[in-house]
Amino acid sequence: MTGANLRGLKWTDSLDLAVELAERHPEVDPAKINFVDLMRWVLELPDFLEDQSHCGEKKLEAIQMAWIEEVE
Repeated sequence: MTGANLRGLKWTDSLDLAVELAERHPEVDPAKINFVDLMRWVLELPDFLEDQSHCGEKKLEAIQMAWIEEVE
């Protein structure tokens, strides 16, 4: 278990979020995901603590890029 999982995930935990998303959505090509779905899936993660108001395009891009790297 990573340190992020011990305290809960936040928008800035892009690598940990990418790992969780890759495990939960193995059928998804992260290069083709839209940000609406990405944000919803992050918010649905059981260890995720923050709310939608702390999210922005740069944070979603960081999560998406980490996810792309995770599945390569």
